[in-house]
Amino acid sequence: MLLGRSGSGKTTTLKLVNRLLAPSGGEVRVNGVAGGDVIRLRRGIGYVIQDVGLFPHYTVERNIGLVPAIERWEARRISERVRELMGIVGLEAEITSRYPRELSGGQRQRVGVARALAADPPILLMDEPFGALDPLTRDELQGEFLALQRRLNKTVVFVTHDLREALRLGSVIALMEAGKLVTVLTPEEFLRSDDRWASAYVRAFGVGGAS
Repeated sequence: MLLGRSGSGKTTTLKLVNRLLAPSGGEVRVNGVAGGDVIRLRRGIGYVIQDVGLFPHYTVERNIGLVPAIERWEARRISERVRELMGIVGLEAEITSRYPRELSGGQRQRVGVARALAADPPILLMDEPFGALDPLTRDELQGEFLALQRRLNKTVVFVTHDLREALRLGSVIALMEAGKLVTVLTPEEFLRSDDRWASAYVRAFGVGGAS
């Protein structure tokens, strides 16, 4: 979990990972490698953002199957993968022909997650994916995300400013402030930490213990 206030550098860090931005110094290594073919890099990374970013003129099926289609999978294989993923993320098969405007916010977010998983990438980048949802839908999708992660065992870099979300979903919390990484702790360590940044964040949210 990349945790921090707005403007702390969380989204910029994600963009450095998939090379939407180039570092002004140092290097970013993905699977131990810096540089290389940027197209291949991005096709090996799933990306989920807060406003989903679905193509409005594509159906649910075509949105989910976008990367496999770019990778020239056979049509039957794409169709099978789409239906498999819809089941995994809790979407009904009958909505495959609908367009994003015909879906609820929770459904659109599930389609976004399914699209990110379509080509089975080893890494997922998630930029406040549940931030725009109502509290009940957000809680539901957080629970589904935990179950999904246990099942698929992906490497996920997840951006949030919400401490409770970080504590619930994260195995490691990296706290950022003013473009710098200030501490990296497990959720349990984060709650117990005497580090001034971590302690201040815990106090701000009034969190008294791990759940």
